[in-house]
Amino acid sequence: MSKFRLVGHTTLTWTQDIGLLIISIFTIVAMGEEIYAMISHRHIALPDLLLLFIYLEVLAMVAIYLESGKLPVRMPLYIAIVALARYLVLDIKNLDNLRILLVATAVLLIAIAVLVIRFGQLRFPYNEKDK
Repeated sequence: MSKFRLVGHTTLTWTQDIGLLIISIFTIVAMGEEIYAMISHRHIALPDLLLLFIYLEVLAMVAIYLESGKLPVRMPLYIAIVALARYLVLDIKNLDNLRILLVATAVLLIAIAVLVIRFGQLRFPYNEKDK
């Protein structure tokens, strides 16, 4: 049974690594396309920069996962905040007041979640011996 578990674990690890490589490659390609579009239009706007920032956050999340083997919970929350901010910047003229308030509330709730998680990490640290 232990040989079966070892093969399964190795297979899953390789699958994760291949998936992370694919995510990284596609993120880099998307960044390149966005940079090319900005250069060809000779115009850089805040939504373009926020999109590049989202791409960088995805790459940072992949790098942290590869380095530590753990997915930091706060990284996707940061990406969500930037994505919602980008949505507001892009569509502010087309949004009604209620939708703006709801998106802003979502950003606030995610930011509070980040603070709660960070507080929990500092107040109740996770030790390797706790496994």
